[in-house]
Amino acid sequence: MFEKFLKRSSWTDIVISIIFVLFGALLVAKPNETLGAISIILGIVFISMGVLKLVEYYTSETRDEDYLLTMALIAVIFGVIVLFASNTIVSLFRIILGTWIIATGIMDLQTILMWKQVKSPFWTISLMFSILMMLAGIMILVNQNILLTTLGIIIVFYGVLDIIDRIIFMRKIQDVIKKY
Repeated sequence: MFEKFLKRSSWTDIVISIIFVLFGALLVAKPNETLGAISIILGIVFISMGVLKLVEYYTSETRDEDYLLTMALIAVIFGVIVLFASNTIVSLFRIILGTWIIATGIMDLQTILMWKQVKSPFWTISLMFSILMMLAGIMILVNQNILLTTLGIIIVFYGVLDIIDRIIFMRKIQDVIKKY
């Protein structure tokens, strides 16, 4: 049952990362046009993440994963706020995105600890991806004049790294569970 939850959670995270990759590609392809739509896109992304986490929570057999419900509700509420306060959000976009990417990298450290405990060689790869994600987030936070194109590249990079990390995790979770 734990394995099923981890796989479902990983698929949800992959969908979220694909949304980030598409958003990043849009920033690279049409940066000026995208600037006006950032708040709308960001609001939709957060609402989508919240809805996916809500579905994940309500399809869970045990429903003892309260953090999923909390994260889902926060994401949906934040998404709605972003949609209606677009002028403010556009100016805060860089900070929000950088913080989100750093937080994801930090959360991935939990996966890394599990890989290390079972002496899997994948812990070093996951650690590298996590560090790269956190560095990308820091770069977004520190550089106020970052170009939208560069931001788009960083978002695509983050999304691809997260997808690779989740796929590795999903493929190896059975090996980990068999050991315990």
